[in-house]
Amino acid sequence: MTQTIDQEKNHSVVGKPTRRMDAEEKLTGRTRYSGDLPFPGLLHARMVLSPYAHARILSIDSSAALAIPGVVAVYTAETLKMAKAHESSRSQSPLAREETFWCGHPVAVVLAESDALAEDGAAAVDVDYEPLPVVVDLVAAMDPSSPLARPRKEDETSEIAGGGTHADVGTAQAQEEEHEALSSNVSDRVHMHTGDIEAGWGEAEVTVERTYRTHPVHQSYLEPQSITVVPDAAGRQFTAYSSSQGLFSARSDMADALALPERQIRVESMPIGGAFGGKFGLVEPLAAALAAAIRKPVRLVYTRQDEMLAGNPAPQSVLTVRLGARRDGTLVALQAKIILDAGAFPGAAAGLAGYLISSVYRCPNTDIRVYEVLTNKVSVGAYRAPDAPQTAFALESTVTDLCQELGMDPFEFRKKNGLRGGDPSGNRRRPVLPPLGLIECLESVEQHPLWQERDAQKATPPAELAGWKIGIGLAVGGWPGGNDVAAAACRLESDGTISVVIGTVDLTGSDTSLALIAAEGLGLSASDVNIAHDATDTMPYSGATGGSKTIYSMGPAVLAAARDARQQILEIASDMLEASVEDLEIENGAVAVKGVPGKSLSLKKIAKAATSFSRRGPVYGQGRTPRPRVLRCMRPIWPRWRLILKLVMYAY
Repeated sequence: MTQTIDQEKNHSVVGKPTRRMDAEEKLTGRTRYSGDLPFPGLLHARMVLSPYAHARILSIDSSAALAIPGVVAVYTAETLKMAKAHESSRSQSPLAREETFWCGHPVAVVLAESDALAEDGAAAVDVDYEPLPVVVDLVAAMDPSSPLARPRKEDETSEIAGGGTHADVGTAQAQEEEHEALSSNVSDRVHMHTGDIEAGWGEAEVTVERTYRTHPVHQSYLEPQSITVVPDAAGRQFTAYSSSQGLFSARSDMADALALPERQIRVESMPIGGAFGGKFGLVEPLAAALAAAIRKPVRLVYTRQDEMLAGNPAPQSVLTVRLGARRDGTLVALQAKIILDAGAFPGAAAGLAGYLISSVYRCPNTDIRVYEVLTNKVSVGAYRAPDAPQTAFALESTVTDLCQELGMDPFEFRKKNGLRGGDPSGNRRRPVLPPLGLIECLESVEQHPLWQERDAQKATPPAELAGWKIGIGLAVGGWPGGNDVAAAACRLESDGTISVVIGTVDLTGSDTSLALIAAEGLGLSASDVNIAHDATDTMPYSGATGGSKTIYSMGPAVLAAARDARQQILEIASDMLEASVEDLEIENGAVAVKGVPGKSLSLKKIAKAATSFSRRGPVYGQGRTPRPRVLRCMRPIWPRWRLILKLVMYAY
């Protein structure tokens, strides 16, 4: 059973102002990232990037680079051993083999004793190219007469942007696709439909159709892609210090690249200088292969130019949305065509895009077609959730225009048509949606003084906005978060504090939030709780940090572990105080008998007893979060909706 905190209770820790646990070290500059760590014999890697969007590699001459003192090695796809280098995975085939597929495609890697020497070596590598036909427009790339962005295999699979936990979202709604004359550049397509779209258009009294184009968006984190891999003396055990959002997935990727058991790869948890969806896994297999080949520590850190040319930005897209409604505002038809530019490798999550655009409003007749298209551009990743910004922008912009055509208040339209618990889900496994909170969120925001006084604030703007053109907007959006499994452990230390061991990476203060949850579950203050990450060979399993799911997946596991540890503490104290567990409580770092002043034991004494003479053994609580049964349904994430609405309102 998933653990939750009672929302009606007056909490002692959760919801109270708390300083972030990492604030002091980051503000004072003491935090050390993966690119800061010193290692004896460390070699620096620098990539040689293709200047052509599509070209045949005729030759690679590294002799001039190797002649530079301090340049140790130059590797190409032919000389760097990687177990899965021929697969249709960009991360497992990081270096171009025979052809380059985008401007910025790595063709070689130089290893040197310093970063500056590696840069000099990369500049000295001479590559001879033969330019090939290029396709860069995602719409033109769909035409059967279009040049191919690259050769493809029939069994090619898509590396879903933002991690595998979203890969199957939406696929349950996808139906058998009829034949279309399309180029082989179309790497994936889905068709989702409900009801009868033609009947819906016949019923609609007002229709609006709009087309939108979005550009690629880079995540632009302060810390670029960064990893240091250190082999042992035998070259069979590897420790990685990576800026990845997912420690266990990074371990799996490196183990696959080296054809080693995962137990021989150890990934240390490191602070991350920003990610925003762009660090779910990209450079780890390449760095591991380099360290295995040279048998020395290797550091690969992207430059800002590397990020722009060889990163994984959010995809460019073209979205056409058509909506139909009756005069009373009832939505009766929703049709969309979405084209996603995946770049050189599949991974734009077509099924997820279709799911997102059809999972906000109730509509009996829908027809959604989504196409993932390959072009000669860098392959894509996630930016603040795969496909969510693009689909929300297109859908909500069209809804706004429909409300104007109807002469209807945008709040009333959304309350009338917004999805709610009990509505059909489009999923055969769970035919109706769970409680969502969207309508409740809208009603709460509608009563907020900020919204009610918007016209007055627009007429008399604050002094700092004098001279600005001020507008008022409204948009909603949702995300299928909380669809991952997690585990956590909670240990009582000898000094009476609590260590919570987790496998998620700390992003945007998630460690502090988890500490608050543990403290609430134990009845302690946040200062008594330490969040420990350790490494992949000892920490409990967790999926990657991202997708707005960390608190939904890891939070219940931490709470369950804290409550388990609390029960163990009370049972030990029960023996020592000769009182029943029900008569005990934890407060101010001690276990006390309720209503009996002075009869208490400090957690420090209980910890000593637990590890010495107690028959119960040391305190070690455990908690797990199973995969929720509501997967592929919109999770009850009304605080997420509230956040979006508040941001829009504060923007004016």
